[in-house]
Amino acid sequence: MAATVALYRTSIGKKTVMAVTGFILYLFMIAHIYGNLKVFEGREKFNAYSEYLRTVGNPIFFRTELLWAIRIILLVSVILHIVAAVQLTQRSVASRPVRYVSKKDTDATIASRTMRWGGLVIFFFIIYHILDLTTGTLHSGAYAAGDVYDNVISGFGHWYVTVFYILAMIALGFHLYHGVWSMFQTVGVNRRKYNRFFRGLALVSAVLIAVGGCVVPVAVLTGIVS
Repeated sequence: MAATVALYRTSIGKKTVMAVTGFILYLFMIAHIYGNLKVFEGREKFNAYSEYLRTVGNPIFFRTELLWAIRIILLVSVILHIVAAVQLTQRSVASRPVRYVSKKDTDATIASRTMRWGGLVIFFFIIYHILDLTTGTLHSGAYAAGDVYDNVISGFGHWYVTVFYILAMIALGFHLYHGVWSMFQTVGVNRRKYNRFFRGLALVSAVLIAVGGCVVPVAVLTGIVS
């Protein structure tokens, strides 16, 4: 335990925590986007999929028990990811209290330069998304408990909700592009011969997840799904 704490206190330890938690959230986003696309199968099948998520693991687990276990893992991952990111930022700022007169990031990309702001946007989006479609607290339409399909339709039927989701997905795409690349760098997969593959994987992941996250809101707003 002491060795683990000592490792976390180092920059490489914090980066490793970010890589591991980032990978967990990355896998979740792939599964989440895939599940969301089932809305195109219609109300009955989409709601059946939602119900399956609540009962998955039966009879070993009680209803929603496994779902809540996954939610807790995701929540812990988000918290650790944010805490490690903030601490690394503070450490970086503290290491150079006097700002450079001229700073040229020749290798920096838009994605890398917007990681912190993008992360902040994603954080608030997660909170809103939960309050919108999970609890119904901030749902823009008439929230129907248990009817996920109807909630998706009534929510994304408002243009401002769809626009917000699209902007959040764009921020997520940029965040993923740099994050997926950095994740593999942190765990030591940084040989030159693999760089092109992991750059490509980061780009494809970012584009597919961002576009996949926009498809449903746009489809609802334009009447393709109704």
